[in-house]
Amino acid sequence: MQSDNCGPDRPAHPGIFPTREAGKSDHEPAERSVDFPVSVVLPAGGTGERTGLQTPKQFCSFLGRPLISYTVQTFERLSWIQSIVVVVAKEHMDLMTDIIQRFQHRKVRVVPGGSTRHRSIWNGVLALGGEAEGEAAAGDRPKVVIIHDAVRPFVEEDFLYKITMAAKEQGCTESDFEFGTECLHLALQYCGTNAKLIQGPPTLWKVTYKRDLAAAESIIKDALSQSACIITGGSAHAATLAGALQKAAGALDTELEVIPDLMGENASYLLKEWNFIRVSVNCSCLSEVEALLGDLEAADRALLHPVVVIWVHLSCSGESSISGGKVEPDVLMELASAAKLQNILLYGIQLQQSKEIERWERSVLKVMEITSALIRERSPALVGQLLQA
Repeated sequence: MQSDNCGPDRPAHPGIFPTREAGKSDHEPAERSVDFPVSVVLPAGGTGERTGLQTPKQFCSFLGRPLISYTVQTFERLSWIQSIVVVVAKEHMDLMTDIIQRFQHRKVRVVPGGSTRHRSIWNGVLALGGEAEGEAAAGDRPKVVIIHDAVRPFVEEDFLYKITMAAKEQGCTESDFEFGTECLHLALQYCGTNAKLIQGPPTLWKVTYKRDLAAAESIIKDALSQSACIITGGSAHAATLAGALQKAAGALDTELEVIPDLMGENASYLLKEWNFIRVSVNCSCLSEVEALLGDLEAADRALLHPVVVIWVHLSCSGESSISGGKVEPDVLMELASAAKLQNILLYGIQLQQSKEIERWERSVLKVMEITSALIRERSPALVGQLLQA
């Protein structure tokens, strides 16, 4: 079954990239159940001439990952997808193998393409049937094969389920020949199977031109910046600031959740969130941030997407014990540089608590605006910077 979009080439709203792979939100629908083997063939042998870039578009990177990795991730996060075959040009076999290893993709194998798109897809289908690199057991062979462009990274599970069930249950009608596409014709003529066309959703758009790479990056950034977790450490001053930030975040379309620590049930936030705000009061020591970075590294959370950690240092003149602790920018920069190697982006914001209500509200709003921008842009250039609010 081919998952092409039969609608306009560039929809007005391309949709939202699914993000919560490691920990699903309570608001997400339960994963679909499919009781027969389903596999995927991703043709990725194009040269990308229309992008005007030397690197084929499927290997162009944004947010530290090549486009093909996002597409593979879309399929491998579904438990009912049995296997994924990526078909690439022979000269890119090593590159694709390295991508699979670097981002720890599962259920994926790479096969060389042919001289045409048809031949490349055929090679992928043969690999699924056990006719390449060893014989597969008959029971392991897929009942349905989804042929999907490697440069369409935003396909949704509901649509994949729809075309999978249509392929299994409905078969092919004569009228489908009139509206066939090249992959559909390939399946009909050479694979000895039935096929049916399914209308694609607006999210199924294709990265074709250079500007599409920027659009894809923007979509992923938007999806990653929808929410954040504030860790207060149990401090009353930190909790007060967190509540004020929560209120200010409403106008910026960012959902903030406040927790005292990452112990017990709160440890689940390490698997749910891509953004963390650690509030420290008066103390200039970065041990609290170091502990958070250690937890994130242990959870291997930043393998696929960069995680943002923002350290908010709040100075409260009313505290007499360790008040006025000075933040050393060099220490923050050193810690941020080490975290960056793990794909964790660390930033700092410093503010002084004020007894003047209007001044305090302006400071809080500024902190939230800076925080929102840092989370949204995920800029490597600002890593380790200590900003003033």
